[in-house]
Amino acid sequence: MFDVTVSTSCQGMLASSNMVHSASMNKNIEQCSYWLASRHNYEPSPALDKDIRVQVCVVGAGFTGLWTAYFLKQLDPSLDVAVVEQQVVGYGGSGRNAGIVSACIDHSHALAIAHFGRDDAQRLAHVGLQNIDELAEFAADCDFEKTGQLHVALTDAQMEDCRESAAVASTLGIGGHKFLSAEEVKKELNSPLYLGAAWVPGGGIVNPVKLADKVKRKCEDAGVRFFERSRVVELKDAEITTSSGKISADKIILATDSYTHHLLPQLLWRFIPLYDYIVVSEPLTDSQLASIGWSNRQGVTDGRTFFNYYRLTADNRILWGTSEAMYYSPNRVDESCDHSESHYADLAVSFKRHFPQLADLQFPYRWGGPIASTTRLTPFFGTVNGGKVIYGLGYTGHGIGSTRVAGRILAHMALAKESDLLQLEMVKKKPFPYPPEPFRGLAVNAVTASLRKVDKGEKPNLLLKALDVFGIGFSS
Repeated sequence: MFDVTVSTSCQGMLASSNMVHSASMNKNIEQCSYWLASRHNYEPSPALDKDIRVQVCVVGAGFTGLWTAYFLKQLDPSLDVAVVEQQVVGYGGSGRNAGIVSACIDHSHALAIAHFGRDDAQRLAHVGLQNIDELAEFAADCDFEKTGQLHVALTDAQMEDCRESAAVASTLGIGGHKFLSAEEVKKELNSPLYLGAAWVPGGGIVNPVKLADKVKRKCEDAGVRFFERSRVVELKDAEITTSSGKISADKIILATDSYTHHLLPQLLWRFIPLYDYIVVSEPLTDSQLASIGWSNRQGVTDGRTFFNYYRLTADNRILWGTSEAMYYSPNRVDESCDHSESHYADLAVSFKRHFPQLADLQFPYRWGGPIASTTRLTPFFGTVNGGKVIYGLGYTGHGIGSTRVAGRILAHMALAKESDLLQLEMVKKKPFPYPPEPFRGLAVNAVTASLRKVDKGEKPNLLLKALDVFGIGFSS
């Protein structure tokens, strides 16, 4: 999850590898992210150039803001809604993620029980399943494939973890897991590392930028106004200010996730901004694809704490990411964090370990994306400024599915509409806080070092055991 120190030999491998190209470091994120770079004929909405008033102003045009605007108009078609975005729709984490969709709102059903209790975990699990079914139908023309997910085990202990996870899901009424032996998983995905796997139903893969663009179109069809390339520089009472205009509103909804502390620094107690890194290959030839199988095209994660996650794109490229996220002190989220040579080097090494038969595969796209991590690994919600400003954030790398649920929650909060979603413990309770700087950076380094030892086969130390007692996690 957090920063990885790459050995000198790895740095040398990176320098001589065809996997990454330093020239891409000079490109902006819209050229480096495969999803944003492959966007066709996108015309951003005009920037805000005057002062206006609306009933609801949504700040942020990632998935949270888009779904919030969508559900606001579903609840009240006559509502005057504006969405303001500092760059373009999908520019932040929404346009830079892996496009792997999980049906689970928490990172696992076991964690949901630990965080919210069994009854609420069961409700949350079924909310997630309904949400994924609705999303699959909506995104059918956004390269959505309801493939389920494959959790591959590199050790016997990881295979046992898969079985325990399935057993917990079953107690919540979530069944359908399938377990694969080493021979069986090799037929699904041919790697010398895999000792077994669990196939988890419900999830899938999607082109996240196609999805974002479709939600925007649906919002515009319903009358939502968009203002792109309009950076909010001030939030005061129920008014936002950009460099060229202001919007006053009855309600302002901050859908800014890892950027939220730029406008509400007091929320930094509740989350930490991190960066995950991803590379995407050239399209595989038929023979290259045949060498690894993957005919069922599942999204995949391995069983380590600092895991790799990967998938095929619609044109059969391999997207390869790492959960070893980076924290840039003090809470930095800007263009200077968009690339990490050490992470790219580590991705090159890990890919060749998993698929040595594709050691010569080139990866022309590479980028980093910001996420907001909470100690319980699920989002949180609240209000400030006397209830005039509403916020929701903290998806911790699981945003594609859970942002749609969050958008529905935020829309109901803004309009004071009753919903069973507002009774979820996830909505009513805030996560355990993170420490401030300078202790924040020290804590990240200490936990990172401890988790690396676990991935090497050591037992959790006292620090990790103490965090586990409080239900605190460090993973993206």
